[in-house]
Amino acid sequence: MTSSEFYNASLGQISRQKMIEEIAAYIHQKPEYFYDIIVGCDSSSEDHPVFPIVVVVLRKGAGGRFFVKKVRFNASPQRFSHPHQRIIQEVMLSCELALELRDLIQQKIEAFEGANYQFRYIHADVGQGGQTRSMIKEVVALINGNGFEAKIKPDSYAASVVADRFT
Repeated sequence: MTSSEFYNASLGQISRQKMIEEIAAYIHQKPEYFYDIIVGCDSSSEDHPVFPIVVVVLRKGAGGRFFVKKVRFNASPQRFSHPHQRIIQEVMLSCELALELRDLIQQKIEAFEGANYQFRYIHADVGQGGQTRSMIKEVVALINGNGFEAKIKPDSYAASVVADRFT
């Protein structure tokens, strides 16, 4: 990934390290809740697509926060001309970021007593309806192969709702 900058609506542009600190502080603020940390990505359908990748921290039953990073590639238009190529790139970006963050976030959060969270889901923008249904097995296998559990539409809100807002 080209940049380490993330965007949060309350904080503006922040570094990856600052995002990790904010996630840990958010969980520490109300440790009586259970938290889900989820990664998801979407892409625009243009010749040079933008890939907004999000990290969602869901405070179960009490809202959440998200951080977004827009990734662009300086590739030929043919690289992402087919939806299959864009979906696989979305999943690869999600897996890459989740793998980078999982241990760093765990180290930061476990410094606090009583943190109750899981970081196991990657949301993919595929589902039973539409042109992506033929990709479900491939996408789920790719996510599972990276040590995460896949969520697809309609349960993949990090990708299909949050990231989608930034395409």
